[in-house]
Amino acid sequence: MSNEFLEIKDLKIHFPIKGGFFNTVKDHVKAVDGVNISIPKGTTYGLVGESGSGKTTTGKAVMGLNDITEGEIFFRGEKLSGKGKKVGVNRDIQMIFQDPYSSLNVRKRVFDIVAEPLKNYESHSKNELIEEVLKLLERVGLPPGSLYKFPHEFSGGQRQRIGVARAIALNPKLIIADEPVSALDVSVQAQVLNFMQEIQQDMDLTMLFIAHDLGVVRHMCKHIGIMYHGRLVEEGTAEEIFNNPQHIYTKRLIAAIPDTNVEKVESNLKLRQQIKEEYDQHFAEYLDDEGRAFPLQAISDTHKVALPVKG
Repeated sequence: MSNEFLEIKDLKIHFPIKGGFFNTVKDHVKAVDGVNISIPKGTTYGLVGESGSGKTTTGKAVMGLNDITEGEIFFRGEKLSGKGKKVGVNRDIQMIFQDPYSSLNVRKRVFDIVAEPLKNYESHSKNELIEEVLKLLERVGLPPGSLYKFPHEFSGGQRQRIGVARAIALNPKLIIADEPVSALDVSVQAQVLNFMQEIQQDMDLTMLFIAHDLGVVRHMCKHIGIMYHGRLVEEGTAEEIFNNPQHIYTKRLIAAIPDTNVEKVESNLKLRQQIKEEYDQHFAEYLDDEGRAFPLQAISDTHKVALPVKG
């Protein structure tokens, strides 16, 4: 039994590739291939990687939306999934999705969208539901007049607030935030991130924050894991990841963060070019014969890196 609020141990999720006349399994896609993550209560862990890295698949496994091949997931000390335990959806774990428009039913009004989890898990009268939904809308900064509007009547940032209201309706303990601002304009991303931080602190939520942009998670997360091709390549505090990156893939992701300091654009451009050249020349050294990262090695109490195997 784990002491961590959420612990993912040796998680593997392999999807079969079928083919041939009898549609037999020919191979497997190793979407997640031996991932270990521990998240203390009330903290936010950032899981970062490019498309296809396995980060969303990991989040869905915690939600109970993906069957796992091997490994175990513990939530508040109890096994959620693993050998001898079937994956199931837990009301204390909720998800905020990437696209606030496509994740909301465009044919339903805000009241029905936000009230849906309350209807599924609890018993309320119509008046009680209206009162609860109005409280949730107020909590996420939307006016009472939003109650019977449709999603298309809101901006992207407002739609994501509706998604958050639905996610917190059951007072969950853990939120899986899957690219929650990637579909939003840069101008409103910071507003939504600040708002999500306020909600997390007010409700003492634990959060797994999934993103492809390291810049987004920098101020959101206490700890960050960098994922490539189904495995973690680096893990540490936000300060360690940004101030002392060790894996060449992490360095490339940091170099891709847009410049906000005009005075440093030229020097940063040179640094990016150097990192690109280093990446092109040496990235293969960081991968095994299957093109996957080597096991993580601890370089401090909180910092782990998948360094190349020497010799």
